[in-house]
Amino acid sequence: MTTVLIVDDQTLQRLGFRMLLEAEPDMTVVDEATNGSEAVRKSAELRPDVVLMDVRMPGMDGIEATRRIVESGGRSRVLVLTTFDLDEYAYEALRAGASGFFLKDARPEELVVGIRAVAAGDSVISPGITRKLIDTYTTSRRTGPAPAHERQLAELTEREREVLTAMAGGSNNTEIAADLHLAESTVKSHVSRILAKIGARDRVQAVIFAYDVGLVRPT
Repeated sequence: MTTVLIVDDQTLQRLGFRMLLEAEPDMTVVDEATNGSEAVRKSAELRPDVVLMDVRMPGMDGIEATRRIVESGGRSRVLVLTTFDLDEYAYEALRAGASGFFLKDARPEELVVGIRAVAAGDSVISPGITRKLIDTYTTSRRTGPAPAHERQLAELTEREREVLTAMAGGSNNTEIAADLHLAESTVKSHVSRILAKIGARDRVQAVIFAYDVGLVRPT
């Protein structure tokens, strides 16, 4: 059973999400929160599998709440919801440690599948939207990789750099395997080692790392 904490300051929005998720036989909503502070507290108390996080809320917003939930080291993973596909707040939430994001106008079935994927340890984010977000905000913010990032990059083998570059381009494991003439199981092993070496929680964080160190350039 996948447990979900819904965080949104709009009552009707929370009700809609609750009705959708509780109609699924493998999901249950453990509670709701109306702002970031509540989300952080209830996440620590209830330890849900997934926190469905709004970005713009009064008081503590979804970005800071995401950062605190991730930094706590708990089991909960954050899936951010945003209104616009080119939203600086969503990008900052990803940097804070969110496992991905959806637009609020996503189809119900997409959101359900996304929550299941995040609960299973995957990241969920549209490659097209990822690229727009990262291209826009990395271009304006990047001042050069941090020394720690340079050291982490140096630890990667040439093949691992190739796999990371492909990940940053939006390719999934099957596509990477085909492009690099590798078995898919080998790609999965490379991805696991990459995440461990660069200290990334998931593929989304790995993509941001690739842009931060200049392995991939905004187009």
